[in-house]
Formats: sequence, C-alpha cells, structure tokens
Amino acid sequence: MVTVADNLIQTLSLNGVKRVYGLPGDSLNALTESLRTHTELEWVHVRHEETAAFAAGAEAAMTGELAVCAGSCGPGNLHLINGLYDAQRSRVPVLAIAAHIPTSEIGTNYFQETHPQDLFRECSEYVEYVSDPVQMPRLLEIAMRTAIERRGVAVLVIPGDVASADAQSDRRTVIQKTRSAVVPLPEQLEQAADALNAAKSVTILGGAGTAGAHAEVMQLAERLSSPIVHAMRGKESLEYDNPYDVGMTGLLGFASGYKAMYEAEAILMLGTDFPYPQFYPEDATVVQVDLRGEQIGRRRPVDVALVGGVRETSAALMPLLDQKKDKHLKDAQQHYTRTREKLDDLATPARRGAPVHPQYLMRRISELAAEDAVFIPDVGSPVVYASRYLQMNGRRRMLGSFSHGSMANSVPQAVGVLAQDRSRQTVTLSGDGGLTMLLGDLTTLVQMNLPAKVVVFNNSSLNFVELEMKAAGQLPFATSLVNPNFADVAEAMGIKGIRVEDSRGVDAALIEAFAHDGPALVDVVTDPQELTIPPAIQFEQAKGFALYTLRTVLSGRGDELFDLAKTNLRRLF
Repeated sequence: MVTVADNLIQTLSLNGVKRVYGLPGDSLNALTESLRTHTELEWVHVRHEETAAFAAGAEAAMTGELAVCAGSCGPGNLHLINGLYDAQRSRVPVLAIAAHIPTSEIGTNYFQETHPQDLFRECSEYVEYVSDPVQMPRLLEIAMRTAIERRGVAVLVIPGDVASADAQSDRRTVIQKTRSAVVPLPEQLEQAADALNAAKSVTILGGAGTAGAHAEVMQLAERLSSPIVHAMRGKESLEYDNPYDVGMTGLLGFASGYKAMYEAEAILMLGTDFPYPQFYPEDATVVQVDLRGEQIGRRRPVDVALVGGVRETSAALMPLLDQKKDKHLKDAQQHYTRTREKLDDLATPARRGAPVHPQYLMRRISELAAEDAVFIPDVGSPVVYASRYLQMNGRRRMLGSFSHGSMANSVPQAVGVLAQDRSRQTVTLSGDGGLTMLLGDLTTLVQMNLPAKVVVFNNSSLNFVELEMKAAGQLPFATSLVNPNFADVAEAMGIKGIRVEDSRGVDAALIEAFAHDGPALVDVVTDPQELTIPPAIQFEQAKGFALYTLRTVLSGRGDELFDLAKTNLRRLF
C-alpha cells in the first residue's frame, strides 16, 4: 500500500525535485524510508537543519526551481527557521517538511512538542498542519504552487503517524509554473516619463529585480544619461558590460555611488528594496518600479509608483523618455574612476611578515577564480570586500544572506549550490565567526563529495561588529575569537587544508585549492585592524569614533590605536 510519505516523494519527483536536504529523526522515519526506496531523489545528509534550509534556498536561487528541506519534530524543524527566513526574504521557492509529534499527543506538552504552524508563519507564504491523511496530496499541491508562484517558503507540518498512514488518494499532480508579463497602465507610464523628463539629472538604482533585464536597463541609462548605482543583490545583474556603472552606495558601498545618488534630481529605482533610508537623497523625485506593489515607498515616499517587471516596464517606458545631456553621467563616471583607483590602491600585498590585507585577498580571489564561479560571502566584513572587489561578468553568480543578514550562511549555501552541480566552481568567502558557527557542516562537504573551496578571512575577531562598536563610540567587547588553525581542522575532517600567513603565499594557495579535485580550505590570516569605511560618514559616526579613540587611550589600550593607524593611515594618505 502507498503511504502518505510515498505519495509525497513521488509527487516531488514528478515535479522535478532532485533532492531533499535534512537530518533524520524518528518523526521523519516514514519520509526517509520512502526516500530510501525511491532512489530518484537524493537525500543530502547535513549536520544541522539550519544548513538544510540554507542549502535548499541556495539551490532554489541557482535554478529558479522548487527546492526541499526537512526537519524532524520539535528542535529538528525549529533549527530550519533561520535558513527559511533567509529563503523567504531572498524570494526563492522552498518547501519545508516539518515533521510533528504523534497526533494523539498534540496539546499535551509531549516530549519535543512545539507548534510549528505558529512558529513558521512569519517566514513563509503558506504553512499548514496535516492532521489527517485525507488532506493529502491536496495540501502538498497547494504548498508547492504557493512556493513556486509567490517565490517564497511553504511549510507542511506532518505528524509521523500521518506520514506513515495509508494514502487516501494516490493522485500525483504536476504544478506548471505560470509566466506573466506585468506592465503598468499607459497613463502611469506617462506620469513616470513626465517626472523623469522634467529632471535635469537622473540616477538609476537597481537591485535583484533587474535580473534578466540587463539590456533594457542599459538602454534606459543611455537615454537618460544616467549613472547606474546597484544594490548588493543587483551586483551580479548590473555590474558587467556596463559603461554607466558607478558602484554601490549604502553601508557596503563607496563614495561614487553615494555621490551619484545625492547629485541627481530624480532617482529611478528598478527592482530594489534597498533598506537604508539615510542613503537616499531627501529632495529628489523618486520613481520606483517593483513587481510587488507593497514594497514601493517603504524606504522613503515616492512620487510615481509603477507595479511591473523591470524588463517589461523599462521597454514600455523607453519610447516616452527624452534624450538627456550627459553632464551628470560624465561627472559621476569621473568620480567613480577616482574612487575605484583609491579602492584598488588598498588591495595590495602587505609588508613581509604582516597579516594579509583582506582587500588584496578578495581581489586575488576574483582574478584567479573561474569565469563562471559562484561566490558566497559570509555576512560581516567579507560582504564588504566582496561588494568592492569581486568582478561580475554575466556568468558568475554571487549568493549570500543579503536581505536577512545571517552569519554562517556561506558553507551551507555552498552545499546547495554544489549538490545540484558539482562541476561548478563554488568559493565561500567565510568569516572566521561565520565558519565556526556551523563548523560541523564542513563534514557534509566530505560526506556528500562536494568540492567547495572555502576561503577563510581569519582575523580572530567579529570584525564588522567591532567596527560598529567603534563607530558608536564603544570599546570593542566580546568580539575577539580564539581560533584554531583552520587548515589543520580541515585536514582532520578529510578536507585539503592550506594555511596562509603572508601575502606572498596567497596566489599559490588559491591556485592549489581551486585546482584540487575535492573540497579545500584556505585559512588566511588577515589584518584585524582594517577599516571598512562607508561612502558617507555621518556626524554621529565621526563623533562616536572620536569617543572610541579617547576611551581606548584612557582604558590603557592605546596600542590598539597604534595598530589601527599603522594599518590604515599609511595606505589611505
């Protein structure tokens, strides 16, 4: 007899799902038994359920198709929640199977009892409790369609006894993804065109929604003589083959992107929910294009709101726009050239015997990696250096926890990238704090034969948190890390490990790791005193940093200031 779990696995397979990420447990026994007997689906065995959810989200981001993770009852599926938050905020289709305690025990404060349908509600588009086999496969079909069509997370909460019960229906349905072109009405397009035509200067701010619209955005920039500033999630879609690119703004950006925004009379926002209000000009006219109308105007009031896809809306808007003069564009390009030169001057080898400058390490990663490499920076300082030094080319990809901002994302997401394509070079840009948070899943790389290249920015600190403390005028506290030699740890786990303590060893280590047929880890000792300076320093930040220097001296930690100055001042001036 076919069980509910059998029908679930068969339906997933019929819909193109190739694998399930998870960690087994007794409440998942029916599901894992079905996977064992239906070998067309791979079980990707991770060491922590958070990794399972991150990996599923990464697979969905790479393929655009539904990916699946599973967790056992109580603590098991509770561990999924951080990775599911990330998938939901990244807008990728993920189905999570949250196993539950026996139906007869629900509500009795039973061992490992939680209420998953409440816990997952905020990080999902759909979450439902399957209390009776008769609800399946209908609820599965609804969950799959919701995840696919809304590009988000769907969760099915299934008690173990329901999953192992005889299926009441053996229906297996294929969910066909719909395709639509969403374009604003003509009168709204005319309103947007009037606002843009009236402005003497326009800057485009593009985000994740520009994916697949590179040509159309370039045409808009040419017509408007507009510099293009990209948000972090727009980098891979906009940076390459782009003569209008002037970099990024925001906490991860640099001065040219900030200047291009603040000197424009109008801002055209394309598929971005860039979250920092302080980096928007106060007086500019704002036209915002987004497929989801509820996202428009969340950061600052807009003058014209257009609900539509970036590609279709840009094409419809083009005939209505006047050709602008290029003074604003040329000024922005010249400033970008100067800013880029200063950034590149920082990406140089350190003196002999000194820790490696992280800028130099990131630059060499970019120059030595494959032309179609996937880069995955951990949240923290690796994201800053990735935003400034990784070069996109239209074939490379960059994934990360850019909206949710979770540490420890890089290795788990590499699991998801490589599980669906083991031949594609995948490079994690791991912080030492992020790596150690889910260190156990390095063993997943070995067990599942996933050839990730793990590059560790090892500065023995939560470096970005330290910078935030300094900017707030505080002495760094509880941010230092006592790290092992990560290369030795990797070797003990069955991973090729390489240790780098000097800039002269960077290239050889990266080349060896990238060429290795299997997982490899490069542990690079980087300078903890590097400053990751935002494009515009506000008064409160300057005041806070001055207060930090005073407190440092008064607390008897003046040697820290000496190290800070030695690292940065010599290179900045």
